[in-house]
Amino acid sequence: MDDNQLLRYSRHILLPQIGVQGQEALIRSHVLLVGAGGLGSPVALYLAASGVGNLTICDGDKVDLTNLQRQIAHNTNRIGMPKTSSARKTLASINPEVNVIALNERMDERRLLELAANADVVVDASDNFPTRYAINRVCMIRKKPLVSGAVVRFDGQVAVFDLRHTQGPCYHCLFPANGEDQDMRCAVMGVFAPLVGIIGCVQAAETLKILLDIGQTLDGRLLLLDGLSMEWHTIKLNKDPACTVCVHETVTL
Repeated sequence: MDDNQLLRYSRHILLPQIGVQGQEALIRSHVLLVGAGGLGSPVALYLAASGVGNLTICDGDKVDLTNLQRQIAHNTNRIGMPKTSSARKTLASINPEVNVIALNERMDERRLLELAANADVVVDASDNFPTRYAINRVCMIRKKPLVSGAVVRFDGQVAVFDLRHTQGPCYHCLFPANGEDQDMRCAVMGVFAPLVGIIGCVQAAETLKILLDIGQTLDGRLLLLDGLSMEWHTIKLNKDPACTVCVHETVTL
């Protein structure tokens, strides 16, 4: 690192769990972020500010006035702009050293499989179950850590599925595709604005911990937040012996 980088990341470097070597590891790392909305905004902002060197952001939507209540990577002047382009501009103003790859496209499994190959961590900040299932399947195939988050109304959740290891559960174990879960999008259900910031920041923290190999991640645990009472609960997750995605480990597209 040069002198400017030593200054920029000095508060990280002061932490013995990170130091110069840890910060250099972040600079070399690559994160795939799916979603540049309410959750993806704080994830992207903190990963970029923290010095993650390569950040691929995928989102097929454009900035809309209704987004600005919670999607802090965007602003009023960018209404109509692709969210990934808007996010890249914001991140460049925070940390121009980060290589941001902005992909204005909706992701299918084959495209995700291609992109995940070069990622150290995949962050799911999407807002629908088909995309979440596709991300989970791809992470299982590529053996990548998956950091998952979701928010609706006043409720938020975060989980880590470290699919580099075969003994733990996957996202499909928690929410089977043949279950009764239905999409609960913000456009229909509403969402408390600060809650996406809280959950997105937890996702960013878990991503950095994985990249740095420090602390204890939420691997195998589901962290739930009731935003009205501001109470946190943790649920231990187990592998589902009937899971069609992770039990047989021979997932194909």
